[in-house]
Amino acid sequence: MREFTITSNEANQRFDKYLKKLLCNAPGSFIYKMLRKKNIVLNGKKADGTEKLNAGDAVKLFLSEETFEKFSGTAKTSTEFEELKKLSNLLKQGKPELKVIYEDVHVIIINKPSGMLSQKAKREDISANEYLLAYLIGKGELTEEMLRTFRPSVCNRLDRNTSGLLLAGKTLEGLQQMAEALKQRSVQKYYRCIVAGEVTEASHLKGWLKKDEKTNQVTVLRECPKGQSEGVEGKELFPELFQEKFQEKFLPIETEYRPIQVLKGYTELEVHLITGRSHQIRAHLASIGHPIVGDLKYGKKQVNDRFKKEVQVTSQLLHAYRMVFPNGIMGDSEMPLEITAPYGEDFKRTLRFIADT
Repeated sequence: MREFTITSNEANQRFDKYLKKLLCNAPGSFIYKMLRKKNIVLNGKKADGTEKLNAGDAVKLFLSEETFEKFSGTAKTSTEFEELKKLSNLLKQGKPELKVIYEDVHVIIINKPSGMLSQKAKREDISANEYLLAYLIGKGELTEEMLRTFRPSVCNRLDRNTSGLLLAGKTLEGLQQMAEALKQRSVQKYYRCIVAGEVTEASHLKGWLKKDEKTNQVTVLRECPKGQSEGVEGKELFPELFQEKFQEKFLPIETEYRPIQVLKGYTELEVHLITGRSHQIRAHLASIGHPIVGDLKYGKKQVNDRFKKEVQVTSQLLHAYRMVFPNGIMGDSEMPLEITAPYGEDFKRTLRFIADT
């Protein structure tokens, strides 16, 4: 017999959803059969799986050890946990250094370096998500048992070669709050970048973005696609136009920017990302003739070659610099909270080079 106590990170979900995480290798038919036969009970009573769990609830599984081991994926979780513990030891040695900008009970925000994935692209990848799990294991805030049914996670994504603020939920409440804030766009996200050309005035750009999935490259259209209204998401107003195929091709985008400083043919910009589309900032700025320095996909070859040779810039100088939470991180404050992340060395080195030439 195995007994588990529901934690706050496992509460507020259906019992069957929890069981499918706990017994991740078991078919649903097995789980419901065990519920019917009272081989799995909730608070000592028969359950059908639709119950909503509360913190402190007791779950008992009257299964043989062999059956539990077979269906729980214990060996896989143990292997993963051991690998994360090794990573945790490296973090304690500063290899690599995980730059934590903000942390509370529910949320953690790091300054992701350029070159690090936000989340895995392949099974063998080590991304910011793995580093965060390792960090929490090192602090004793994440155990092997907890990892079976709840996984802290990154909430927003940055391109591999974009540095800056990466937001993650440590608890279920933190994940839910951050997901909702990002969905409602209540978190204001500001980026800093260095672009070719001198930009002397602030601007608010609108357009439409089309992505080629095969090349992972986007094109920005200044005019609206035929049959749609500018600035309107359109799904509710024009459902007949928003067939899935059409919607995938054209997405409305909005980008604001203002110059921070003009530097001898280049400009340091602050960009307010209003809509968050794939490659939006990079493609939108390139479409108006101000590509980001070091951007190999949307930039100017002559500019990129110069900065690669002179300053060893090998990727776009785009940095998620600032986040503003109007009502605090968890939406429970009357005062806004602003989080900023310092520039990386490549960004600072490039600014100095331009100023000195």
